[in-house]
Amino acid sequence: MNSLVNLMVEMTGLFGGMFALGAIILLIFFALGIFFLVFWILMLVDCVKRKFKEDSEKIIWVLVIALTGIIGALIYYFVVKNKDKKK
Repeated sequence: MNSLVNLMVEMTGLFGGMFALGAIILLIFFALGIFFLVFWILMLVDCVKRKFKEDSEKIIWVLVIALTGIIGALIYYFVVKNKDKKK
């Protein structure tokens, strides 16, 4: 009987640690999701406000960012925004 109680106490500690680890991982993913959402919105706003040579180029970039999500925002950042920083 005593060994059964010890086993239950050990299992409770193990599951408590697993719960804490799961909560930490969930928090990390939540923070990354918020970061990527804010980044996506910032790239979309930058694209809308930016002066392009042609209006069709702006429309294409807005569609790329809006329809492809974070991948489109990353592409826009490295192709357009990062090139603008170098000037």
